[in-house]
Amino acid sequence: MDMLLKGKRVLISGASSGIGREIARLFAIQKAHIVVTARREDRLTLLLDELEQLGAMSATAIPADVTSDKSISELAQQVAKKIDGIDILINAAGAARPTMLDASEEFWEEAMALNFHSARWLTTALLPNMRKRGWGRIINISGSMEPRALNASTAAKAAMHLWSKGLSCDLAAEGITVNCVVPGRINSEQIRNVLYPTEHARQQFIDHNIPIGYFGEPEDLGHLVVFLSSPLARYITGTVIPVDGGMHYFAH
Repeated sequence: MDMLLKGKRVLISGASSGIGREIARLFAIQKAHIVVTARREDRLTLLLDELEQLGAMSATAIPADVTSDKSISELAQQVAKKIDGIDILINAAGAARPTMLDASEEFWEEAMALNFHSARWLTTALLPNMRKRGWGRIINISGSMEPRALNASTAAKAAMHLWSKGLSCDLAAEGITVNCVVPGRINSEQIRNVLYPTEHARQQFIDHNIPIGYFGEPEDLGHLVVFLSSPLARYITGTVIPVDGGMHYFAH
């Protein structure tokens, strides 16, 4: 389906694997100009050829550490030079940070930087171009509001939800929408190799928590992100939408 995104300029963080990578692929099919960023430069380089083959009008990789506000400032400068700004920002960088009550301040600071501040810093850096043009989309890949144990990333994502909702109110009249998409258990490196490394562990979690009966794939979430980024979703802003096979408990 044509989402009217041909020629739009999109930046996707956390694009070297998993959800971020699949979102980049789906924007390529829509013939967007795509900038991908992550720390793993080798993976970004491999992704570029695939994006061009899928139909991207252009594909650019800019390696960056989004937990550093200085690195983000440099990233924004490169974006301005290469494609004259961004229309759509997809904040997909993030990772779970299970912890204990006595975790260090450094641990919490890293978790907040990766899972919340990175999105805030990128938005602040790239928003002026959207405001100048009177159109923009900001999609934040966030997290569940139903924690099953202490996890620093969950606290960070809760901050992201409320920050996003407040920002959406400030920007709505300018043609810029802000939405959060909440992934459930989506097949990725972290899910399959770290959190649920065996088929038994995965099936046990599914049986107890996911009514639909299976883990999702990155494209299950990616299709929603592309729609929310399109002109077709102009009247949707300030939302937190789960993509989790029914796992959520409506605390959004």
